[in-house]
Amino acid sequence: MHADIAVASYNIHGGVGTDGHFVPKRICEVINELRADMIALQEVETRGTGFDMLRFLSQHTGLHAIPGPTLVRDDGDYGNALLTRYPPVKVRHIDLSVKGCEPRGAIDAQLECNAIESGTFALRVIATHLGLRPGERRWQVRRLLTALAEAPAQPTILLGDVNEWFLWGRPLRWLHAYFERTPHVSTFPSRLPFLALDRVWTSPRAHLVAVSSHRTPLARLASDHLPLLARMRLTSA
Repeated sequence: MHADIAVASYNIHGGVGTDGHFVPKRICEVINELRADMIALQEVETRGTGFDMLRFLSQHTGLHAIPGPTLVRDDGDYGNALLTRYPPVKVRHIDLSVKGCEPRGAIDAQLECNAIESGTFALRVIATHLGLRPGERRWQVRRLLTALAEAPAQPTILLGDVNEWFLWGRPLRWLHAYFERTPHVSTFPSRLPFLALDRVWTSPRAHLVAVSSHRTPLARLASDHLPLLARMRLTSA
């Protein structure tokens, strides 16, 4: 048996679009356009005004919300999140912070995908946003590879904004070596994308069917990144 699912990674830029306006509704509409079963989000912000972006997105998409703030301030939180159609079974947070740099992290979630007529599929999803400096990213990828090896082998997705500009950079080469190579699709900047900053890897690699960017007019406006969308086919053991 098998289950066809869609997963996405989306850096929402705090809800601020390429026109400079803060319009959370546009992010919701783009997420609904994706029709994805789970979406890794980056740059999710709770503002000092009390506006909770993640709660808003969850309420307006009908998806379960898993928070993963990396920066906790008096006026609000900032960081990663995971929206998922499937309720989480277990969640932990991986600290990827490097001294002297912006705090970073990853959400490590165990999900049970209850696909109708296709059985139940256990799935591990790691959603992250890596740092801006090359040395920082190298340390973070090594930490992620260690975390991946700590759990028994199972269907796994690693996705997020990896901030790696160089296709030949060591972080990408290490991840390709662990997961096998996956397509690089340009998602940044959203108006005229030429950088593949947002990435997805799967294990087994055969589960990944297709990867594309979501290039609707609204997606080009809602954030400075386009969503990255991946189609997967999970097969039962």
